[in-house]
Amino acid sequence: MFLLAVLFAAGIHAQLRIALVGGGHQSTVIEENNITGWDTATGNYYSGRIGIHGGFVADLPFSAKSKISFQPGVIFHMKGRKFSRTYNPPLSNVINKKSTQYVNYIDIPLNLVFKFGRKAKFIIGGGPYGSFFFNGKETAQTTTTTGVSAASENDDLPVGKKEGQYEVLNYGVNGLAGIEIGRVFITANYSRGLNDFYHPIGYTGSFKHQVIGGTIGIFLGNTVKIEKKPKDKDKDGIPDDKDQCPDEAGTALTNGCPDKDGDGIADKDDKCPDQGGTKSNNGCPISDRDKDGLNDNDDKCPDIAGVARFEGCPVPDTDKDGVNDEEDQCPKIPGLAKYKGCPIPDGDGDGVNDDVDKCPTEKGTAMYNGCPPPPVEKEVIEKVNYAAKRIQFQSGKAILLPASLKVLDDVAALLKTNPGLQLGIEGHTSADGGLAFNMKLSEDRALSVKNYLLKKGVDESRLRAEGFGPTRPLNQGKTTAERIQNRRVELKLSN
Repeated sequence: MFLLAVLFAAGIHAQLRIALVGGGHQSTVIEENNITGWDTATGNYYSGRIGIHGGFVADLPFSAKSKISFQPGVIFHMKGRKFSRTYNPPLSNVINKKSTQYVNYIDIPLNLVFKFGRKAKFIIGGGPYGSFFFNGKETAQTTTTTGVSAASENDDLPVGKKEGQYEVLNYGVNGLAGIEIGRVFITANYSRGLNDFYHPIGYTGSFKHQVIGGTIGIFLGNTVKIEKKPKDKDKDGIPDDKDQCPDEAGTALTNGCPDKDGDGIADKDDKCPDQGGTKSNNGCPISDRDKDGLNDNDDKCPDIAGVARFEGCPVPDTDKDGVNDEEDQCPKIPGLAKYKGCPIPDGDGDGVNDDVDKCPTEKGTAMYNGCPPPPVEKEVIEKVNYAAKRIQFQSGKAILLPASLKVLDDVAALLKTNPGLQLGIEGHTSADGGLAFNMKLSEDRALSVKNYLLKKGVDESRLRAEGFGPTRPLNQGKTTAERIQNRRVELKLSN
């Protein structure tokens, strides 16, 4: 975003300033639909969300004396609404229903701002904005005469264009007005979405954000002046106003003019433009024993043919592999001419070079001549998976139950029979309890299994233990049976 601002300013000699901004606001949702009685519901039951916003804003005046500035920004915004309805007398046994629809965005405003005044400047402006969905949360709660009967929370909102999903991109217009004093400015802000950010379930309606709030900003550091890039028609790196040959690419040494023989004398002034010479001889060579185009007075290797850019000496071969540095794609590593001066390649990066790698496009091991290890036999995998399902621990602890030891004895015997196999031990828990406790418990349980196998004579280099806590559930964990399934140890074989 700020790159866009800089590019915009490149042609207008702008003074760039960056401000840190933040503030508070109230957001509401403007919903329109054809549901009977909606006009009553929207006014009595829905209310706004109090939130905060913060980010960065660039300020780019159109000139040093301009009162109009371009102000793009990147700002985090909390948006959404709340719902609450009390039934009196109760509907059935329902007393109250509450819900929230909280959605957070990264807003990118593109405002034009007019400033007037001297020390204290009044500012007013506006423009379009684009918003990108960041995250959000939905909650719902029903209270009955017997207490809270139902409650739900979803902090992983779906995005897309189907019912119940949120749009990734939201756009609209916004405006601001306030005052700027020195590095500090305070503004009142208003924004209104122009497209629907949500697709309702079971009916048709439109959902647009509206935000009213206040912002305080502080400009950081010193103003950066963005200068207009000078013209260079021949693209030789020398500006046209300093280039004596603006239509022909040249060098700085010859003031932008061509120098075919590289002798530091522009072709237009060189009587021998195809031969390296000296200024005293109008660009022609004086003496050149090795016939390399460089006169002997300036040739550091007068008896060995070389090139002007290396002062008459041959192109060097830093790594002494017989391939000179200009042709050597690996000039500091000895290689072969066959591979342009580089060592024999290892295309798949498995440590086995392509000359002897029987699988040069697949990562493998030296044991299998550069090919991947063969797949583990299906029967062995099934035995280990069966054993994994029977591993049990004391509740809330990493102590193996006696029934699990026989199961692990079988796994140890299988590993000893198949010395080429590696075993990954993964501990998992349900989402019950704190995350830190579950992560520690899952790691301790995986280590308990590993330590038992070590006691049974399995080499430690073949075992890997990790704990993932509740981060990789098999299901949503809503029922007791599902949570039991999520508390598990998985054993994963590999060659």
